[in-house]
Amino acid sequence: MDPIMSYSDSAEHAVVTEGINRMANGHESNASTDLDTSGQPPAKKLRLDGSSTVSAPIERPRGTALVKAEFLVLPTGSKGLASQAVQDDDAAEAAPHQEREGEPKKRKREKNSGQHKARKFERSQDEKALCPTRIFHPEFSPEECSFGIRCRYEHDLRKYLKEYKREDLKSFNSVCPAWDARGKCPSGWKCRFVGSHMVERETTDGRRELILVEDEERKQIAKRSGVNEDCIVNAISTVDRIALSKRKTQTPKADAFISWSEKTSRELEKGLHSGNKERDSTPLSHPKPRESAKELGNSDESVQAAVTAAVKDGDLVEQEQKENHRAQYTEPPFLPSEKRRLYFGPETPVLAPLTTQGNLPFRRLCVELGAQLTYSEMVMSVPLIQGSKPEWALMKAHESEIVPPTISPEASVVAGYDNSKDLRFGAQIAASKPWQALKTTEVLTALCPHLRVIDLNCGCPIDLVYREGAGSALLDHQSKLEKIVRGMNTVSGEIPISVKIRMGTKDNSPSALKLVERLTLGGYEANVLNIGPSGVAAVTLHGRSRQQRYTRQADWGYIANCAALVKRLNEEVDIVTDTIREPDQRTQPPGGRVYFLGNGDCYSYEDYNDHIHNTKVDSVMVARGALIKPWIFEEIHKGQYLDISATERLSLVEKFARYGLEAWGSDEHGVGTTRRFLLEWLNFTHRYIPVGLLEYLPPNIQDRSPAWKGRNELETLLGSENYKDWIKITEMFLGPVHKDFKFEPKHKSNSYEVEAEG
Repeated sequence: MDPIMSYSDSAEHAVVTEGINRMANGHESNASTDLDTSGQPPAKKLRLDGSSTVSAPIERPRGTALVKAEFLVLPTGSKGLASQAVQDDDAAEAAPHQEREGEPKKRKREKNSGQHKARKFERSQDEKALCPTRIFHPEFSPEECSFGIRCRYEHDLRKYLKEYKREDLKSFNSVCPAWDARGKCPSGWKCRFVGSHMVERETTDGRRELILVEDEERKQIAKRSGVNEDCIVNAISTVDRIALSKRKTQTPKADAFISWSEKTSRELEKGLHSGNKERDSTPLSHPKPRESAKELGNSDESVQAAVTAAVKDGDLVEQEQKENHRAQYTEPPFLPSEKRRLYFGPETPVLAPLTTQGNLPFRRLCVELGAQLTYSEMVMSVPLIQGSKPEWALMKAHESEIVPPTISPEASVVAGYDNSKDLRFGAQIAASKPWQALKTTEVLTALCPHLRVIDLNCGCPIDLVYREGAGSALLDHQSKLEKIVRGMNTVSGEIPISVKIRMGTKDNSPSALKLVERLTLGGYEANVLNIGPSGVAAVTLHGRSRQQRYTRQADWGYIANCAALVKRLNEEVDIVTDTIREPDQRTQPPGGRVYFLGNGDCYSYEDYNDHIHNTKVDSVMVARGALIKPWIFEEIHKGQYLDISATERLSLVEKFARYGLEAWGSDEHGVGTTRRFLLEWLNFTHRYIPVGLLEYLPPNIQDRSPAWKGRNELETLLGSENYKDWIKITEMFLGPVHKDFKFEPKHKSNSYEVEAEG
């Protein structure tokens, strides 16, 4: 049974519907509400029957989530606020760009606080590993080990199971999740649930032999999915990866376009600095009308006729000027291919690309809860084209991510859009140079057949990425960025290209508005060469600057300005296509329009609806809101808050653990990997404050709360800020931690030594 759907009408599982108790930052949604003498609106209390009553005003400190008095551990206003220990996301990365007020500059920090810069995670492994020649074979018929007595692994299966392998786990009814899903366990004898798929049989000579068993019925069910036994797509073969590492994989399209781009850049620069600057920089504008409106008369028809004649003359002259300019430069080696049509709409909330947390098990969980579109974690281009196994692992997607997104029958889609051929999963890459992005795009197009879109990251604020010239560093080099996007669009086959950007690199110098216009229409170089716009299919804007990182709220007012610009530019493109200047469809965005998405601080269905209806974005990309409460997609679909119980929240943790064991293996190493990524996720989920505990709705993602206790012990445990309690939660499904297991929370503020709760 779906845990999200199993709530009741009791107080603990109450569904708080839209419009009830809707108060944010001390302001009631109803403009007619009276204010008291202090200027504060009266507080609204939610009754169990859904009605509300006005009581005495409650002061709401800025940045603080008010919890009902009966759930507080410490009095409001006390210095013992647990939330004080929790820093904002990426706070440590923002630290070099910020100074505390009234504090002089220091050459050295007295204390290294904030984020752990070099976290270490010990590898979980058996005390002595079983030889690979024994892992999948019966006890008495293993493969021959080429190392013989020199092999450092264990060859005696019974000795390995008894002395070196840890005891079987009792969770999931003692049945291996991978074997239960596929009928075959990829971990073989190393599986921590091996007792569920092994038997001891008697041989003809009277000996007892241990063998692994497979379930043919489960295997057939898995094969019916049409993907493969593992239900995983975009898994690159070892042969292809080795070919990349040995530089045997060719990228002819990328090589040809890079060569043309470099040659054209030199020609343009030469033209601008060789005495022809005035000629080449002459604006390509419409000439004056042959007859003025006054000469034709003052009627509306006469004025319109004059304007139409001027436009036609201008079109002809402009086309002639462009052709003359274009003849001076080298022609592109080839044009882009026709792209698959996309659709982003209000009913398609998007899960953002999330480094570390945006792994396959988490994306699979979010898709089940209503996410319509997903992205891989950010992949670095150079390691990918060098065949790096960890980078290529990020391209793997679950079969649930390649089904078409669910759209409304009344959706306004672009011409040629076929929902049955659409996908949910897209890849995001980061690159600092055109050749990196183009080669990566061509390789992905060839080796990953199940990609909806390839997204270029132009917003990552991390210093390591920024200094390399990738991520948000591209925002300061708009011509270079346009060149990269144009090249990616040319070599990507039918896969559309999108970009994710920030407002700019500096707080007071936003540049996204100019960049969006450039990506939509093309810059000066494109105008001179008459090669059309960049062909970008969608632009996502995060409403913060690189300097701001994740501090302060996202600027949705600026996002609205960019959304309005994109809408206007799309309308102008529609007008142009009706004239003699109709462009080649291959140089245009898929379907002739650019989609625009907003990103930042979306934590509730009310936030989502507000951004859709008031900011006028096509869709909203949800990031931290999904990490803290992945059922936000279910709330968006239903249009209401879901006060799910602690038991239901724990069932989501159990699902993640199950999906992790299926994806990373159920051996000791796979269990350790699943535990680590589960702990990374719990680093976010503990911030969730159940809506039944709050005085005000809607909640704000930036708000922190005083120390609180839940409605039961489990709810209190799930809200604990102590990482030792997070480990305790993982042990419910993954057993006791390995003796060498270590976990360091992202922020040192979570590393304080306190006794585990509950």
